[in-house]
Amino acid sequence: MKIAVMGSGGVGGYFGGMLAKAGNEVTFIARGEHLGAMQSKGLRVVHNAGEFVIDAAATDRPEEVGPADLVLFTVKAYDTDSALTLISPLIGPQTTVLTLQNGVSCHEAVGRAFGEGSALPGAAYVESRIDSPGVVVQTGGVARLVFGEASGEHSMRVRQVRDVMVAAGVNAEVSPDVLATLWTKFLFIAAVAGLTSACRRRIGDLLGEPGYREVLVKAMEEIESVGRAKGINLDDEVVGQTMEYVEGAVKDITASMHLDLERGRRLELEIFNGAVVRMGREVGVATPVNDLLYLVLKPHVDGVGG
Repeated sequence: MKIAVMGSGGVGGYFGGMLAKAGNEVTFIARGEHLGAMQSKGLRVVHNAGEFVIDAAATDRPEEVGPADLVLFTVKAYDTDSALTLISPLIGPQTTVLTLQNGVSCHEAVGRAFGEGSALPGAAYVESRIDSPGVVVQTGGVARLVFGEASGEHSMRVRQVRDVMVAAGVNAEVSPDVLATLWTKFLFIAAVAGLTSACRRRIGDLLGEPGYREVLVKAMEEIESVGRAKGINLDDEVVGQTMEYVEGAVKDITASMHLDLERGRRLELEIFNGAVVRMGREVGVATPVNDLLYLVLKPHVDGVGG
């Protein structure tokens, strides 16, 4: 399959690397030192089972690539509009754009840009990062993709994308209700990232102190209420299940927005707590905890000197 990766960082670099290793025709759209390193030395992927190097095709000029069968769209949410303009040469009549971004509405932006049938909503569950230019490191025991048609249809292209992923050794699942999947992940990541970023502390540290567990649960309950008001079929126990996951499996993680804040980078705040606030107002659901987290973090949204 001819595949382009738009956003060749931790997520795109890892999954794109796995697909290239399996023999697919993969081109990485990148920039800066990371691009230069891939062009000169290839892409090195380090993961739990070892590591490998691929002679990566990489460019900052998508027009040199032409239409792809599949585009992995993995840029930060605040880069969505500029990235959509950049990838237009990659989009043909049969191109599928698999959106693997944070948030619950990025696939809608792809649909507006290239037509409703172009976007395939998905969620990535992986801890990965650019360790140095040309080197992507995946850590932790989870590395999987979940995606599906927004309509719930088990379409031919969903089966084709899943089969290509599985053949490349990627844990890929098709969701019969991908919007609920996106919202379930969103409930977790927006609440945890918002609270830990505002407090500048890991979630495991906060949960050991009085009061913070209740704040986290309330933030999640607000997101659940907004989702249900928008017609999302969330599990009845979604907050309880998510808290079990936080307290049992990921209490030692540092959210990406927390890391970005510490490093003076731009924040994905507008698609996390900012989105909760805006959607809450649209559907008439009060979101006081997310309102406060948003206001606390908003002065830092553009990073240092932004």
